Amino acid sequence: MDVVTVMLAGVGGQGTILAADVLAKVAVAQGLDVKLSEVHGMAQRGGAVDTVVRFGEKVYSPLTDPGRADHLVAFETIEAARRLQYLRPGGRLLVNSRVIQPLPVLIGVAEMPEELEARLDSEGAIFVDAEALACEAGSPKSANVVLLGALSTGLDFTEEAWREIISSRVPPKTVDVNLRAFELGRAACVEGECYG
Repeated sequence: MDVVTVMLAGVGGQGTILAADVLAKVAVAQGLDVKLSEVHGMAQRGGAVDTVVRFGEKVYSPLTDPGRADHLVAFETIEAARRLQYLRPGGRLLVNSRVIQPLPVLIGVAEMPEELEARLDSEGAIFVDAEALACEAGSPKSANVVLLGALSTGLDFTEEAWREIISSRVPPKTVDVNLRAFELGRAACVEGECYG
């Protein structure tokens, strides 16, 4: 198996690190070599959090260069635009349709980019309303697992492995909600409800 590179990009509090940890553990459970790197930018204050998970027969580095990520999973639209340069031509762009205004916009020193969703759409983005699906599953906090479900449709891992790792990594009282969130995210892409 060639090395596969997945970048997860979001802001503090969205569960990007947990999502990356689940993905890495699923890859390990499938017998693959895995490397993981994390970059936190004032994460506790809503700053950017980027995580790269690379897996394959042998992975030598946890880092990736622009234009090399096979999958970019953006937990909100602005982070999708910021990290788009990392996606390889023909790579898969999954975007949570949520918009989180960054601090410079909130305090009035910057403006939101215009037609952001249209620009991402022109790059082939697959949009997922992760918050709505998470609420349907029973908890808005499970949006990260909804995105894992959507991502899983483009990776060659067994659904059973995903379910086992999710069950072992989330708090015990939230297992059922998170498994439902995973199923809803997966079904949204399999059944074509993701829009792009």
